[in-house]
Amino acid sequence: MREGGGCPSFGAVRLVWPILLALLAAGCPYPNHRQDLRLRALPEDPEARELAIEQTLGIPMEPGNGMELVQNGRVFDVIEEEIRAARSSIHIASYIWRPGIPSDRLLIALRERAPGVQCRVIVDPLGSVNFEVVAPVLADAGCEVRIYRPYQGAVTALDAVRFRARMHRKMVIRDGEVALTGGFGIWRSWLGNGDAPETWRDTNIRVRGPVVRGMQLAFAQNWQESGGDFLPPESFPELAPAGDARALFVASTGHRFLSDASRMWLLSIASAKHRLWIANSYFLPSEAISDMLILKAREGVDVRVLVPGRHHDVGPVFAAQRASYARLLEAGVRIYEYEISMMHSKTLVADGLLSVVGSTNLDPLALSHTDEGSVMVEDRVLAEELAAAFEQDLTHSAEVHWHGWKRRGLLQKLGEQLPWLIGDFL
Repeated sequence: MREGGGCPSFGAVRLVWPILLALLAAGCPYPNHRQDLRLRALPEDPEARELAIEQTLGIPMEPGNGMELVQNGRVFDVIEEEIRAARSSIHIASYIWRPGIPSDRLLIALRERAPGVQCRVIVDPLGSVNFEVVAPVLADAGCEVRIYRPYQGAVTALDAVRFRARMHRKMVIRDGEVALTGGFGIWRSWLGNGDAPETWRDTNIRVRGPVVRGMQLAFAQNWQESGGDFLPPESFPELAPAGDARALFVASTGHRFLSDASRMWLLSIASAKHRLWIANSYFLPSEAISDMLILKAREGVDVRVLVPGRHHDVGPVFAAQRASYARLLEAGVRIYEYEISMMHSKTLVADGLLSVVGSTNLDPLALSHTDEGSVMVEDRVLAEELAAAFEQDLTHSAEVHWHGWKRRGLLQKLGEQLPWLIGDFL
């Protein structure tokens, strides 16, 4: 007779396999969601708060930054302005660069830039449809052009990991001193003021000061992976204070369990004590993020989420977005759908102090797979401006109420099951 500690019986081994298979089948894009971050609030003491942020994201908030919101189609005026102001370099990273009026404007500015200004461009091939028309014109203008992770072969090889691992960052960096990021793409959808179906509503930010270095480093890493060389020393100048904002740049990349994108959103939500207003174009939050939003609402925080409505550009994502509503609405989170065009912003404002502006969505792709970039800022002036823009957007939005939502029809409920089928690709 064997004592304890001997080999398990064959019957016991047979029993383990169904359990393991059941656990695997129950998996989802967020395998670690219950343990993501056990944050509930940030410390009150300013020094402890700054240290908490650095511990979570691995980089400190830096003082001395200037911030300027750039809304909607004005983004192309600002990019063109920075190209013409460049004296040493202009770097552009864009998920979307397609032929059209915005592209033509930037191509003219790049051809007319000051002599000796180095031009480097990275685009993602998945978003930059027909970029092969643009690339020769950029090359003729003296720009070095790189394609990030070309997906030729990824489809034929059924390499889903590579297919999802895109560069979704949107950055323009001039002379290593001034930078722009946000939700913009170089295409016709970003023309106008976001007040008609064909013109998207979006939010971007122009930054000056020490935080620009982090953006330049993010560009350099994407540049190297795209086959580029080291950026020269003049791309990283000493940066003098340019304002009163404390800021950092969260350059997130794919991570199976807990990306910096997830850390940034969870930390930002945890910071709210009174008000938490989020605008996000692809809102499919992880369970951990939904849990945190619910916790804040139950604590009495004014939690509001602005998402795209009937003009959403991706129908399946719109259906999946609505699948997240029930739990949030029941807990007291207020949800608004933007009614007059596609709402493409990715912003957060908490308590009139903390703001987030960038490319980072609240969906499985951004949280687990894609390269993203957002500026996290502590500045009361910027927070006030973002809050005012949010309130203005609400005047063009319809609130979704819990009492009506829980009576929605069977077909709509069935459509909300889509994330279970393709959630990791949304």
